Amino acid sequence: MANEPKINLEKLFELDPYLKSHEQEIRRRNTEFRGWIKRLNELEGGLNEFTQGYKYYGLHIAQDNSVVAREWAPGAKEVFLTGDFNNWQWLATPYEKQPFGKWELKIPPNPDGSCVIKHLSEIKVIIRKQDGALIDRLSPWAKYAVPPPKELGVNFQQRVWHPPAHEKYMFRHRKPARPRALRIYECHVGIATEEYGVGTYRNFADNIVPRIAKLGYNTIQLMAIMEHAYYGSFGYQITSFFAASSRYGTPDELKYMVDKAHEHGIFVLLDVVHSHASKNTQDGLNQFDGTNACYFHDGARGEHSLWDSRLFNYSEYEVLRFLLSNLRWWREEYNFDGYRFDGVTSMLYHSRGIGEGFSGDYNEYFGLNVDTEALIYLAIANYFLHELDPNVITIAEDVSGMPTLCRPTDEGGVGFDYRLGMAIPDKWIQVLKTKSDEDWNIGNIVHTLTNRRWKENTVAYAESHDQALVGDKTIAFWLMDKEMYTHMSTLSDPSLIIDRGIALHKMIRLITHGLGGEAYLNFMGNEFGHPEWLDFPRIENNESYHYARRQWHLVDDQMLKYRFLNEFDRAMHHAEEKYHWLDCLPAYVSWKHEDDKVIAFERNNLLFLFNFHSSKSFTDYRIGVELAGKYRVVLSSDDSEFGGFNRIDKNVEHHTFPEGWAGRQNYMQLYLPCRTACILAPQ
Repeated sequence: MANEPKINLEKLFELDPYLKSHEQEIRRRNTEFRGWIKRLNELEGGLNEFTQGYKYYGLHIAQDNSVVAREWAPGAKEVFLTGDFNNWQWLATPYEKQPFGKWELKIPPNPDGSCVIKHLSEIKVIIRKQDGALIDRLSPWAKYAVPPPKELGVNFQQRVWHPPAHEKYMFRHRKPARPRALRIYECHVGIATEEYGVGTYRNFADNIVPRIAKLGYNTIQLMAIMEHAYYGSFGYQITSFFAASSRYGTPDELKYMVDKAHEHGIFVLLDVVHSHASKNTQDGLNQFDGTNACYFHDGARGEHSLWDSRLFNYSEYEVLRFLLSNLRWWREEYNFDGYRFDGVTSMLYHSRGIGEGFSGDYNEYFGLNVDTEALIYLAIANYFLHELDPNVITIAEDVSGMPTLCRPTDEGGVGFDYRLGMAIPDKWIQVLKTKSDEDWNIGNIVHTLTNRRWKENTVAYAESHDQALVGDKTIAFWLMDKEMYTHMSTLSDPSLIIDRGIALHKMIRLITHGLGGEAYLNFMGNEFGHPEWLDFPRIENNESYHYARRQWHLVDDQMLKYRFLNEFDRAMHHAEEKYHWLDCLPAYVSWKHEDDKVIAFERNNLLFLFNFHSSKSFTDYRIGVELAGKYRVVLSSDDSEFGGFNRIDKNVEHHTFPEGWAGRQNYMQLYLPCRTACILAPQ
């Protein structure tokens, strides 16, 4: 990992000649990025050493049972360690000051050779501020933090995690190969239970992972794993960056869960939050050394006005060490395979993206509003992760469309493998919320699904956790609302609202899957149209878990129609696995007819057909196709096993005619029933 990154900007300009006019700024950023790599290689023993800060900082118990503890607290006057081991005498166990704001403490073993600090004992770091005041903190490098007993308030407690060797979990399964095409199941361990409470790592491993594998997803994206004191933050207000959330179980139980996913051949992504941190002081990073700076910018640049959280100072050596080591820790300790970086838009711009329209004007991406320090941190992170493991996958949550974000660092890019197609779910919600079926703008929907940067991979999704949150509705609930309470039984009276909802739910998912990107994502439960919304326990809802869980019985009950949506989801993923449409060039859209509400496109020689019309079915509808020959329907949303009406005959062979149509070399004539979608494959 000591090699200096190469640079070949010409490839970038070949892909997008418009970037040439911003060559100077792209080169400046890349020079700064390479400068950081060079400095780290010269001063810190290389990136390999620099990114293992967790081996140096924090508390470590050696083989001889001696203890070494180190912290970076440049603003502190004195630093002490306290806990069960010294009867909570705050000033009894001082650290020694080292250069560059570092502090070190060494504790020899007991006379009998045992360790002074035991497994699971509670500890705190005590900081004496420059004004002499004493404050208690948790170590930023804490590996395990637990909620306190109710009578002690809300601040999490740091516990030493050092189980005996024979109790430590040992991974049994090899990491899976990098998937050919990502089919991602976004999930949250805590709400993955049907019980009124918090789900566990073990429950997820034993009961949910097999469901995910059966559906045909090959990747899970785990939310809310990094420790967060406030459960209702959905895991986005991190308090302990190196601690696996103890709400769901122990660190070893998380290892068991990741291992179980690997046993099923599932790639595991961590939702990592390096864009900001919780404002908590006593159990978070904020004001760790008693100053307002330390890991963050002081003043307005260190505060996120909408999120009420702290913003990292990415130009500080020790902050880079902390964040890069954090990424490596989750890979080395827990065997995670890749990362979804949260809040990238907030990182990339001094405005934090607040109130920005992002029109696509390149000056927005190469001007003074760009936070170059954060952008370069992301480039360093991507470079180092891909050097460490060529199979790693990184995904950026960016709504701005920043060019070069998903091009390699050696082309002058930021180095992500994928970005989230965040405009797609917004479009679906807008259409369902504001348009009657007759007013759907077919051209506008196609534009949103295809409007992405050439050769920068996009994760398409119809909805994620964002749309499921209280205050919004899932697609299923927008479509069917209260009818879901009364008409989802196969024995109930027929309902036009439910029929429409089930049909459009399948069509929206398939067109997003086929047209919207190079990967696909679904949030847990939405594959079967989980009703209602998500809401974590809080004072306003009397600390209720009613909406903070998943009602799996709905899809398991053969008498309910949720299973139709679930079966279609499974068939869609298994079809992609067989016919490979995600990991190839974007689709060619040959037909988008506003009056007929018909869309036709080809991808990897497959023909996708959609008739969104509410009542018109078409006989002998002419569709252009490039590849001549025989075609057969390989997936139909109208099959009865998916809650359809069996109007599409999958046994029929469709032959092409050698005449041009809609810009294609050949055409076919087909029956297109209303509110159906199908895929045809050449035979």
